[in-house]
This record gives sequence, C-alpha cells and structure tokens, in this order.
Amino acid sequence: MAIEVRWRAFPLHPETPQEGRTLEALFADRPVDIPGMIKHLKIVAAAEGLPFGNRTRTYNSRLAQEMAKWAETKGRGEAFHLAAFRAYFADGKNIAESDNLLEMANSVSLNPEEARKIITDRTFSPAVDADWQLARHLDIRAVPTFMWGQERLVGAQPYEVLKKFVT
Repeated sequence: MAIEVRWRAFPLHPETPQEGRTLEALFADRPVDIPGMIKHLKIVAAAEGLPFGNRTRTYNSRLAQEMAKWAETKGRGEAFHLAAFRAYFADGKNIAESDNLLEMANSVSLNPEEARKIITDRTFSPAVDADWQLARHLDIRAVPTFMWGQERLVGAQPYEVLKKFVT
C-alpha cells in the first residue's frame, strides 16, 4: 500500500506577534506544566535523533512557512524544514526574523538574493493562505495531525502507533 506524505504548513498560533511571546503567555489560559512538557519533548526528540534545546518562547512561523513553500519548489523543502526545526526548537531562534530566515535558506544552499526577494515580496503568501484555509476546513488545530479517511491522530507518535493507525 502506497502512502502519500505531503508537507503542509498549518498555523498553530497565527496571532503570535513577530517578536514572539513566552511559553507562559502562550499557555496562560490552560494549566500546563511547561518544564515537564519541555522535558518530555526533549526525550521524544532525542529518541528520534532530533535536536531540542531549552525553549522559553514561541515565535510566529508564518514567514518561515512561506519560505518553506519556496524551498519546496527548489527541491530543498525537506532540508529547509529541518533547518527551521533546528533553528526554532534547538537554537531558540526567532523564525519570524528575516536574518534568521536568510541564514536558514543559506544553510540549505538556497540562493540568498532570491530568498531575500521571496521574503520582501511575500511571493508564497497565497500558497500558505490556501494551507491555512485547508487546515480550518479540516479542523486541524495541532501539528502534526495524521489523517486517514475520517480518522485522525494528533501529535508526535511512535512508529508503532502510526503503523497501527494506518493498518
């Protein structure tokens, strides 16, 4: 059985300002054990060989999503997604800032002049708008969300859970 996997950039918190906000502010309306959550995420990331730092802030990912759409057209989508993951989750960088986006693009061998133009002109904004509209239509509120027909599985899951979900 062939399974099609497509990267989709869905918003988590589009209201987040460019300068970001603390995790405490993000979860102010819910009782969340932030240190416990970070500890759990570090364990999960380590098990998958992914870097994960001591995140204290969340940032608006909109422009990074637009850059990722561009990177996909250049055959560098997966590499850019991984660079964005490292910048955001491991290094705690603000992925809403142009300089950080340009650094990520350069790190995956994307043309820096073209990258700057993509950021300035917001060329891929309509494509991300379409993704966001699809997310609203499908009632996706968290990433990752795995969908199989009408069934869904939300959150990072171990391989065995994903395998059971698909079979």
